[in-house]
Amino acid sequence: MTFQKNFGIPLGQIALISTVFYFTQLITDLIAARFVDKIGYRICTVVSEILSVLGLVGMAYLPGLFGNPFPVLLGCVVVYAIGSGLIEVLVSPIIEACPFDHKEAVMSLTHSFYCWGSVATILLSTLFFRFVGIEHWSILACLWALIPFVNIFLFAACPIEHLVEDGKSMTIGQLLKNGPFWVLIVLMVCAGASEMGMAQWASAFTESALGVSKTVGDLAGPCMFAVLMGISRVFYGKFGPKIDMTKFMIASGILCVFCYLLAGLASIPVLGLVGCALCGFSVGIMWPGSISISSHSLPAGGTALFALLALAGDLGGSLAPSLVGNVSQMSGGNLKVGLLAAVIFPLVLVISLLILPRIAHKENDG
Repeated sequence: MTFQKNFGIPLGQIALISTVFYFTQLITDLIAARFVDKIGYRICTVVSEILSVLGLVGMAYLPGLFGNPFPVLLGCVVVYAIGSGLIEVLVSPIIEACPFDHKEAVMSLTHSFYCWGSVATILLSTLFFRFVGIEHWSILACLWALIPFVNIFLFAACPIEHLVEDGKSMTIGQLLKNGPFWVLIVLMVCAGASEMGMAQWASAFTESALGVSKTVGDLAGPCMFAVLMGISRVFYGKFGPKIDMTKFMIASGILCVFCYLLAGLASIPVLGLVGCALCGFSVGIMWPGSISISSHSLPAGGTALFALLALAGDLGGSLAPSLVGNVSQMSGGNLKVGLLAAVIFPLVLVISLLILPRIAHKENDG
């Protein structure tokens, strides 16, 4: 709304910003599968952080210098989307390559900081807009750019291990011919979809269900969702060595189905909000768990595997919010009906986990 007012950009073009962002990340995920191993993790991570800084700072100041700000704004979005897409691909294999005893637990703990970052973004941005004013959003963009700026130097200096020895990782072609790989891709699509289907609509759902303001909706919806998602990941990070990952994910998938049904069917608004928030806990393990299961199932997958998994997760994260929105629109703006449609994703995730051992067994026998 601020872009619409300050730059005179129509809402239709503003909606294109998030579409271009996710589409750019998808392309980055796909391209990264081919070139990251050749260039090296360190160079790629440093470049990803530089692009994130340039995109955020450019977004803050460049659009106002041109008569038609929208193409410039969109260009800045593309720049930081490439940065975020690269780091999304690289963080997981960097962690997986570290010599930890319980990598699944460490992976879950690492991904919990995505949740704490989300909470910090929501809370600190809300406070900034409340006390400084939303008209100074460009200053906030520069303040957030400080994080990737610091990361430039951290990634330039930190030790980075190789995931697979040179020449021993599977190629994209070999992965595409592997049966379990496709189940893992479906698993990752459903993980991203189960998470983002609720997360992207949590604020709107809270506002419509409880009749509260956007500020309250952001805090009660996405913020609580992110907090519980982070708690889930910290929980597995702490007790993971004692818990079977597959069983925990199946239980989480079943809980996620229940949460979507509760949010979509509850006649009491507060119960719907409970379903929305509790969904954050249920999806917490899905993304890092899918990565860990994939790495265990295909240990020679290498960077290509992680890049294609990130691509699948982003694809699911793009599909689910669109499905919820379109179904809601066809139902006369009833968001509950849209959320009910998204229950298909955690259902398919549970089914994929159940059939994966059988397909892997057939692949090994073949």
